[in-house]
Amino acid sequence: MIEFVFAPDDAARVRFAFSPLLELVRSLRVLADPSGHALHLPWVHGVRPRLRGIDMAPLMAAVPSWGYIPDFLTPPPGTPLPDLDAELEIVRSTPPEVVAAELLWTERGGRAGPERLAMAAEPERTLETLAGLLERYWSAAVEPYWPRLRDLLEGDILRRARALAAHGTAGVFGDLHDDVSWRSGTLVIDRWWEFRGELLGRGLLLVPSAFVWPNVSVMAPPYQPMLSYPPNGVGTLWETGRDRDAGPGALAALIGRRRAELLTALATPASTTELAARMGVTPGAVSQHLGVLRACGLVTGHRLGRRVLYARTPSGDTLATAAQETNPRP
Repeated sequence: MIEFVFAPDDAARVRFAFSPLLELVRSLRVLADPSGHALHLPWVHGVRPRLRGIDMAPLMAAVPSWGYIPDFLTPPPGTPLPDLDAELEIVRSTPPEVVAAELLWTERGGRAGPERLAMAAEPERTLETLAGLLERYWSAAVEPYWPRLRDLLEGDILRRARALAAHGTAGVFGDLHDDVSWRSGTLVIDRWWEFRGELLGRGLLLVPSAFVWPNVSVMAPPYQPMLSYPPNGVGTLWETGRDRDAGPGALAALIGRRRAELLTALATPASTTELAARMGVTPGAVSQHLGVLRACGLVTGHRLGRRVLYARTPSGDTLATAAQETNPRP
């Protein structure tokens, strides 16, 4: 059981971020054991041909299909919108003794396998090999899907930040995950290992991750305390336009089929580019429909850096939910 004890002012230190490197590393576990991550099978089938010619053995040895992942491979993001290159520089700056120690550490007192032992014996060389392979793997397996993943992660951060502002920590943690509960100022996470401690002014970093599904991941001191969890809407991540409902009939009759599709798709926030890809239309067409929906008070835009993420307003939620209840899917 993991317990993070919050002092009265620790709620103000809850921060949100996402990490391209965390997605990258976590996706290796999905690739190694697709049966345990069935949600991502469409991605697995799509990327396997792209990996031909890449020696994945060192990465697979460092990131097992279950159990402990060396912490130096997933440093807590230092900014809300981190850059992969900057994160890989943090990995490359890991002291050799930390690399060796974390490669040799295993869960429940087991012994590291021969691959890990060999890697730990040459930590500097291992570190450079892993960092280079992560770059190649990113280009082949994650970067082509990154716009879709980024929209999902940013949308969840937007939703959680609203909940934090409106309802405090209880509003954030109440529906985060079945393994996570909020009990009288203590965040409790159901894990096999034990930790209980105060945040001591460091705050808690909440990091949504598509590839951590269906579990959560925890990092405790001496690293920055961090909780990684599946974002809201991850179940629709790999759906295509053909997979999606064309929109409840009554709603389509009221505002038009395309606008009904958009309003339905915005159950999770998304960018114009992602919405266009989902629906099989041009970004310009999506922008026109979004303009009408915004003018009607059904959606709103939120700027995150150079990008704008669109989300339903409370009125849009009410209209879409009522239409779905009136016209449920067969």
